[in-house]
Amino acid sequence: MNATAASVRQIWSAAPTPFTARREIDRESVARMVARHVSLGVEGLFLAGTCGEGPWMTDRQKLTLVETVRCEAAGRLKLAVQVTDNSAARVLEQIAALGPVDVVVVAQPYLAMNVTPATLRRYYLDILDQSPVPVCYYERGRASLVAVPDEVLHDILPHPNLRFVKDSSGDPVRRAVLLQGRALRNDLALLLGDEFLCVDYLTAGYDGVMLGGSILNARYVAEIMRHIAQGDLPAARATERRMVAMLHAVYGGPKVTCWLNGLKTTLVRLGVFHTNTAYLDYPLTPEYSCAIDQMLATEHSYLLP
Repeated sequence: MNATAASVRQIWSAAPTPFTARREIDRESVARMVARHVSLGVEGLFLAGTCGEGPWMTDRQKLTLVETVRCEAAGRLKLAVQVTDNSAARVLEQIAALGPVDVVVVAQPYLAMNVTPATLRRYYLDILDQSPVPVCYYERGRASLVAVPDEVLHDILPHPNLRFVKDSSGDPVRRAVLLQGRALRNDLALLLGDEFLCVDYLTAGYDGVMLGGSILNARYVAEIMRHIAQGDLPAARATERRMVAMLHAVYGGPKVTCWLNGLKTTLVRLGVFHTNTAYLDYPLTPEYSCAIDQMLATEHSYLLP
């Protein structure tokens, strides 16, 4: 494992965005969300990612979210913001508008034409060369319509302005490529983005996590990390199984039928959010609403700061 990154296992939260019933940024809930993350001891917040509904929010909402979190965090949490777009020019324009943040996150373009290894290489290298802020490459795997070939990754991973990789691919071949690239650097951290694979990826050498469920599961993940550090793999897997059962109750089972609205409903019941309003409007059935209540009754020691 990377000696520098291994000194502190990192837990980042790809935070959900609290909205009012009219889909405005709920500033009061943002304040409670920040306070919750501070109490959970996470490293930082990843704002406007997929879980944060960044691709659906307006530019005004996104800037309001970032400014509110920055004010409430007051230096207690690092801030990462997704700036993914369809051209390097648009990405760099977003970065310029953000104000002070610690990291910007760039996934595969949402819509790309004339996609070749050369055009993708230039997209990422232009961003890396010109961004005044350190960059995190977000590997979304099959969730993206644009695949980044291994040859392009080999070219961008050594760039000194690339400091993090968030890997949500669930692909062991891509994992091997990323670990190979990280082995050449001691300042690049690999963060897992799939909360159902924590033990496998952390034991393989990943430096931490950046999870959409960290607002709920940060304590589980910290316990998994402690068990791994102690060499107790059975205990790590037992905690992971408990965490997965909790997430299935929140998300609507293994098929994740309720996902974001289940997550926001759980946060409403924990007193963090006012509403479960979301752009994506996943259906929350009575069955899974009841499952959330049952889960909260058994998992309070992990979920209540």
